[in-house]
Amino acid sequence: MMKWMTAGCLAAVCLWSFSGMAQDVIIRKTTASKLTVDLTELRAGGSGGTVFLRTVDEDLRRSGWVVPVRTGAGYSAGGTLAAAGNGLRVPLVIQNSETRQTLFNQNVGIDNADPKRMGHRVSDAILKAVTGRRGMSGCRLVLIGASARGKELFVCDADGGNLSPLTSDGSIVLAPTWGPRGDQILYTSFRRGFADCYLLDLRSGKTHQVAQYSGMNMAGDISPNGQDAALVLSKDGNPELYIKSLSSGALTRMTQTRSVGEASPSWSPDGSQIVYVSDAAGVSSPQLYLISRGGGSRRLTTRGSQNVNPDWGANNLIAYSSRQGGRFALMVYDPALQEHRVIAQDGADYEDPSWAPDGRHIFCTRSEGYRSTIYLLDIMGDPPLKLALPVGNWRSPTCSP
Repeated sequence: MMKWMTAGCLAAVCLWSFSGMAQDVIIRKTTASKLTVDLTELRAGGSGGTVFLRTVDEDLRRSGWVVPVRTGAGYSAGGTLAAAGNGLRVPLVIQNSETRQTLFNQNVGIDNADPKRMGHRVSDAILKAVTGRRGMSGCRLVLIGASARGKELFVCDADGGNLSPLTSDGSIVLAPTWGPRGDQILYTSFRRGFADCYLLDLRSGKTHQVAQYSGMNMAGDISPNGQDAALVLSKDGNPELYIKSLSSGALTRMTQTRSVGEASPSWSPDGSQIVYVSDAAGVSSPQLYLISRGGGSRRLTTRGSQNVNPDWGANNLIAYSSRQGGRFALMVYDPALQEHRVIAQDGADYEDPSWAPDGRHIFCTRSEGYRSTIYLLDIMGDPPLKLALPVGNWRSPTCSP
């Protein structure tokens, strides 16, 4: 579900479409040769072992950097999956097949008997040892799905597995985002009949209100240091961008745009700037803007009629949705090069982008024919992948750090 909302669309909370766009883009796809890894000596027995080995294989292929092969591999990974108390363990050894250099020789384990999650842990260890890059398989997604009573938050693995509910508000939830430590989720809920912001602590399972001012309270993003939240509040009239201290509760108003609505703030990796959406250019023309923590904003998208849903990744790239030819394409903007490029554009709508921690992949909502589900996109050109979620409408995926 798209995060962009102004006061006018609050009354119709499920109206998420915009029209018209003509954005200059640079299309760039890079095809890099992939490294090969022999998993023959990675062993596990029983049905759980089958799940474990399949997960490792699929995760490495999904990474875009590595391909498991049986012969002629540049690297090898071995070890036997075994029970360890209430959890699982693999004494994992990774070697360079040509030089015989040992790149990794450690026990990898988890504290529960989940072979799928263990597979994610091992695949990320292999990827890190072979490429030096962080994997995304061990991350989690929070997303919005339908329940019998409304829209609720769910959490799942990066491939869509281990899906479980997080909330039971019995209303509508919107705009979930993770805290920087991966143990908190900021979101908006109508559980009290109004749009209020809540913070869910995953360790305790407890939820407390962050913003319940008069008018609209829309969750935005928690700062990289975990101390502040960027929110959109209409307590003083039209929706404005604020920064709220999560410890003291102090509010700092960032925008002063009379009769204009702001939405969807996302922090820069260093916490010095925020990218957000504003209809300052016209009610039917939401655009992306940048504002520094000390104040002073500038328009980021200068052409096109509608650009929304920004997510500023740790790679310092901004993913966003852009309506082109009647559909939302998924775009990436490089602030350093000031380049926009298309990542996904076809007969469907691509919305709600969220960067994976590997800096290469983006999770997003793909909608077509009144059905929506979650896809994984590769900015280097590998084919889009549909996550293995149950039948239903799924939206607003946000990836843990």
